[in-house]
Amino acid sequence: MSTGSHSDIAAQFGARIRAATAAGTPLRLRGGGTKDWYGQALHGEVFDTSAYAGIVAYEPTELVITARCGTPLAEIEALLAQHHQMLAFEPPRHGAASTIGGVVASALSGPRRASAGAVRDFMLGAVLMDGHGEALRFGGQVMKNVAGYDVSRLLAGSLGTLGLILEVSLKVLPVPVCEASLRFEMSEIDALRRLNEWAGQPLPISASCWHQGVLSLRLSGAEAAVVAAQRKLGGAPLADAAAFWASLRDQTHGYFDGGSLWRLSVPPAASAIILRGEQLIEWGGAQRWLKADAADAADAEQAAAIRRTVAAAGGHATLFRGADKEVGVFHPLAPAVARINQRLKQAFDPAGIFNPGRMYG
Repeated sequence: MSTGSHSDIAAQFGARIRAATAAGTPLRLRGGGTKDWYGQALHGEVFDTSAYAGIVAYEPTELVITARCGTPLAEIEALLAQHHQMLAFEPPRHGAASTIGGVVASALSGPRRASAGAVRDFMLGAVLMDGHGEALRFGGQVMKNVAGYDVSRLLAGSLGTLGLILEVSLKVLPVPVCEASLRFEMSEIDALRRLNEWAGQPLPISASCWHQGVLSLRLSGAEAAVVAAQRKLGGAPLADAAAFWASLRDQTHGYFDGGSLWRLSVPPAASAIILRGEQLIEWGGAQRWLKADAADAADAEQAAAIRRTVAAAGGHATLFRGADKEVGVFHPLAPAVARINQRLKQAFDPAGIFNPGRMYG
């Protein structure tokens, strides 16, 4: 564990990275370790980033927060809550040790993602330590400063393969003044049809979930808008709504227990996807979870069949958790995209020391 001032810690980080680059030593960047299960197999010496923590700046009136990579997600959310603000992409809290660096590196979003946007949509800036041990600053701490904006967005979902994310600046949003949740009993086909119909209407839908014949909706916004939407949509009140949406966000819902989990990303208008296993549908139809039989998920032919089926619907499939990762966790990249990824990796990490093989071979 590094000790000392934040500048001392950053200097120690730089020295270790330069030594690793010179020796070709792979490093496994790790904050709280709550997402060690995500991605391909882990390789390299553990590089603990948790000591580089603390909120650098927070301007509630500017709707921007800047924090170091090791800052606990819980600390950030507690501070935002004091000012009735939030990280609108609702990052999953996979444990108390979850850090903001891991939130950005994994780019996982919760139920509000379809209405509010993904992690990368809230990235305003970042400081990245590259394979030369140099701190590179992209973007800024204010919403109007978009210099290098695309580079900071690239870090979202990079799983630490481009370098060490030292610091991030994120846009935050006010907590909705009113929320209500409804439930409707209907088939998967009817739920997808209704969700797509409602998406084209001015309704304050902030989350949706279909599972086992029940469609659940969350409405968020001004009280008048929420009440009007309730009146128009009908349905029944959803009991324990806050706990329900939290269980989806943090994947503590019973659906996520056991089995091998595939995450299917498809256009919301895609029809029902017929695959073996139990499905749960979120994001207005754009995110569909598939809990496959462990034997099926581990089988290369079955994995290829899942990916072919999802690709035919215009999407891609990720082996999110469980099963044999030899089938490949992430959907294979198109050749042109793979070449871009390789050039980015070469530019930021020429020795290939950061989280090798965590995303692709």
